[in-house]
Amino acid sequence: MQKEWYIIDNISEVDSPALVVYPQRAKENIRIMKSFVNDVNRLRPHVKTHKSSEITRMLMEAGITKFKCATIAEAEMLAMAGAPDVLLAYQPVSPKANRFVELIKKYPSTKFSCLMDNLATAKQLSAVAEKEKDIIPLFIDLNVGMNRTGIAPEQALKLYEECQSLKGIAIIGLHAYDGHLRDSDLTLRTQKCEEGFKNVETLHAAIKEKYSIDLTIVAGGTPTFPIHAKRTNAECGPGTYIYWDKGYEQTLKEQPYLFAALVITRVISKPTADTITVDLGHKSIAPENPLPNRVTFLNAPNLQPTGQSEEHLVLKIEDGKTYEVGDVLYGVPYHICPTVALHDRIRVIEDHLAMDTWTTLARNRMINV
Repeated sequence: MQKEWYIIDNISEVDSPALVVYPQRAKENIRIMKSFVNDVNRLRPHVKTHKSSEITRMLMEAGITKFKCATIAEAEMLAMAGAPDVLLAYQPVSPKANRFVELIKKYPSTKFSCLMDNLATAKQLSAVAEKEKDIIPLFIDLNVGMNRTGIAPEQALKLYEECQSLKGIAIIGLHAYDGHLRDSDLTLRTQKCEEGFKNVETLHAAIKEKYSIDLTIVAGGTPTFPIHAKRTNAECGPGTYIYWDKGYEQTLKEQPYLFAALVITRVISKPTADTITVDLGHKSIAPENPLPNRVTFLNAPNLQPTGQSEEHLVLKIEDGKTYEVGDVLYGVPYHICPTVALHDRIRVIEDHLAMDTWTTLARNRMINV
């Protein structure tokens, strides 16, 4: 009988709870991502999921040179790994503006840019950059329906024009994140995505016609990646693809990525005849979704999460199987991105063996800058 891909032969050397990564499966996910686009230069993957120098270098070895991130630490991690082009997909306000300029100065080999969606921020970034005799490349952040950040596309032309007189900044692109579009029906998701993107294209065309500038468009995340991938005028920014998780595996059936990161947990108690408790609490796996949507166990799919606290997860046994204290469970997180951020160290699994340890460097709020 063939051994399941996730089994770790020296599991006794891996304390729990733990996050483990299977690099060969991550490499396959990179190959799958690349297969969606006609030009690797249109890829600008987000690093929020992996936060790792090792995966960053893996991506660069695959020909990817452009990246997105959400924090100054993630941006610095990318620069430390030698990434040529980094978009901080976040609007740096107050101290972050100063940190961002410091980052630009510290890593001159990396081209940094960031988001902006209002004139007040543009003026602040302009003042900080002018003081340091530098220029900050900016993307106007557009609200295409998520209503989290961004300016409405129909109001953005005015913002673009108001920024033309500001020194120290240069608007080089438009950013349109439509992460709210998560319909399992790809046809419906595509329809909604196209409706939102029309306004982006209208704005892009208006700026090009009036100012003879062809701004770069960075669009989408993981759910709309297959849709934006078919365009010829936009860079694409998927993130979760690298490790994948149960939430997207259930919803985005058209994206055939592999689970490449799991949580390892052990049975630590048997409080009743039909329940067990494992050492996988809020501090080890993303808890923001309501139970039972926290984790699915590959080697025990019928276990049902019924309660969770900081260090414990209670599971109901629904198949009559017997579990013993010390038994190991291999779990697929429902949401991998915040789960990774809970683990400062990741065990690397090669050929069924825990061989190495990676540091989740960019889970830190600050590295050097």
